[in-house]
Amino acid sequence: MKRGFYTIMSAQFFSSLADNALFVAAVELLRTSGGAEWQRAALVPMFALFYVILAPFVGAFADALPKGKVMFVSNAIKVVGCLMMLFGGHPLLSFAVVGLGAAAYSPAKYGILTELLPASQLVKANGWIEGLTIASIILGILLGGQLVGHAVSSHLLSFDLPFIDTNIDTPPEAAISVLIFVYALAAWFNTRIPHTGVEMRPMPSNPLELVPDFWTCNSRLWRDKLGQISLATTTLFWGVSGNLRYIILAWSAAALGYSTTQASSLSGVVAIGTAVGAVLASLRMKLDTATRVIPLGIGMGLLVIFMNFISNVWVAAPFLILLGGLGGFLVVPMNALLQHRGHNLMGAGRSIAVQNFNEQACILGLGAFYSLSTGMGLSAFGAITAFGVLVAGFMWLIRRWHASNCQKHRAEVEHLLEVARHDNLHG
Repeated sequence: MKRGFYTIMSAQFFSSLADNALFVAAVELLRTSGGAEWQRAALVPMFALFYVILAPFVGAFADALPKGKVMFVSNAIKVVGCLMMLFGGHPLLSFAVVGLGAAAYSPAKYGILTELLPASQLVKANGWIEGLTIASIILGILLGGQLVGHAVSSHLLSFDLPFIDTNIDTPPEAAISVLIFVYALAAWFNTRIPHTGVEMRPMPSNPLELVPDFWTCNSRLWRDKLGQISLATTTLFWGVSGNLRYIILAWSAAALGYSTTQASSLSGVVAIGTAVGAVLASLRMKLDTATRVIPLGIGMGLLVIFMNFISNVWVAAPFLILLGGLGGFLVVPMNALLQHRGHNLMGAGRSIAVQNFNEQACILGLGAFYSLSTGMGLSAFGAITAFGVLVAGFMWLIRRWHASNCQKHRAEVEHLLEVARHDNLHG
């Protein structure tokens, strides 16, 4: 791997670390301030909101500037969201602003991979960056849980700045103030990301002109016989994965009686499994064989339902590792295939923006479904069952869709697979 790849990984690690720790802090902030259960569940779709709204613009923004600069600006926006949360902004609105920064960050983070590396290294690179992202999720959730716990927060709250009243008086507020410095560290790494030499694509003078272009790119990827399957699969995976962060917190409280700090450790366990699955996939899978992992998505949906029958942490831990492992092995090859098709069809930044739009729309939709379920009085166990059935059913439909493509459009699918095979060998 080129040296710049490791700088990208470092920047991604600390930014993602702070994102996940902040999620736990926001959940605890809502809980201690008397926020309803549905509001805590709504943190997930609120984070996804700007991914969906700004999808036509962020891809072009990422292609118009050096990607390191885009990532720096994005981390600065996340800091603004943290400050809003600290000084009176509603946690849901403030977390949406952090999501705005993340929405701008993602096309640059993934788009730079296709600029910096050849196609033959994309699966390997995705394995490393997804594995590192999962590691940051593990550590971020654990960090957030510890920061809001009594042992750490009591020390943080004991610090006083002379002659300055910061109004930071609760464990969640202390945690958020620490995370601002983590975002600052990520921003520093952003300044060290090298230029790739790829020609920038200026944004139009009227940004609204990007909307029809975005929908054209979105339609182009959905019409592609491999792009549509990889996009549908990764969309559903991230819809599930994004909402599992909160679902596991709610399930831990209902099934095991865990506090936020204790439950955060189980969310980290899922991420361990995902990291292992991601690394294994990067070693064993290739672009042209990526679609073979689709059935694992059906297994993920069924395992989510089986969570309801677990009430012992010693059973829960290996079960959650398995759940995460299936997801990690599923997403890495499909994500690489999607990047490959998107790069060939429309360019890195725009294809990642299309991907983010669909994936975050799924997170928003599934999150709204779960939040609405709890808001209408459904228990955590009932909402989890409905969630799992929905996921397994949709993944089964995707599998049938790909089988139909292979029958009705065999020549086109085989040609696209041959292109992927050639680029994997000679890219």
